[in-house]
Amino acid sequence: MALQQLTLMDKYMTVVLGFLLIGIPVAFISPTTGELREQPFIPLFYASIGGIIAVIIYSGYKGKKAKQKANRERRRKFK
Repeated sequence: MALQQLTLMDKYMTVVLGFLLIGIPVAFISPTTGELREQPFIPLFYASIGGIIAVIIYSGYKGKKAKQKANRERRRKFK
């Protein structure tokens, strides 16, 4: 059970990741007409990519800290 908690992302981070993934095509496709934009909205594209990278790094960091805490607790029980 503890391993499953470490591999899954926090539900809030999953929602944020979903919004960031939706933001990538919106940068190139106009939501009102559905056609490609003549000038893509490049800052939205790069902000989405940066946000996705930040969410992945934060999730990995959080998982690493939880694993360290679980290992610390396990070592304390066996001493």
